[in-house]
Amino acid sequence: MNLENKSGDVWKALAEVKDPEIPVLSLVDLGVIREAKMDGECVVVTMTPTFAGCPAMEQMKRDVLDVLRSKGFPNARVETILSSSWSTDSIGVAAKEKLRAFGIAPPPKKLESLEATLTQPVACPFCHSTETKLESSFGATLCKQIYYCSHCSQSFERFKPL
Repeated sequence: MNLENKSGDVWKALAEVKDPEIPVLSLVDLGVIREAKMDGECVVVTMTPTFAGCPAMEQMKRDVLDVLRSKGFPNARVETILSSSWSTDSIGVAAKEKLRAFGIAPPPKKLESLEATLTQPVACPFCHSTETKLESSFGATLCKQIYYCSHCSQSFERFKPL
């Protein structure tokens, strides 16, 4: 198998690695996996956590190695880089739609400041109304907030913009 084919197979395998906290998205969908390259017979995967203290990072590394090994890449390592930092702008349009379909409001595109970004209306992922209010700055995970929709009376989580 040539290097180009191996690289494609590596990315296909990595697309199967789900985020342990948001299982509707893969680590590739999230943009957490920055690079995957062959170094001789070793696959080197570079990852950036969503938060510097992300409690799921070690699990994500194990999952990446497990999937690669199961797909025929026994020699693999994961390297963590913190710069440039991860941003919610790394999440693609298709991944944001997966979040919405799962019941999580996706993060908006970042504006000139975090304050300006946070003042944007948040649409309910269930009824799409923007008659929503922040209930808690902290959701089930560090990367989410809890909102309430006055239109459909649903509580929902929103992926925090970073």
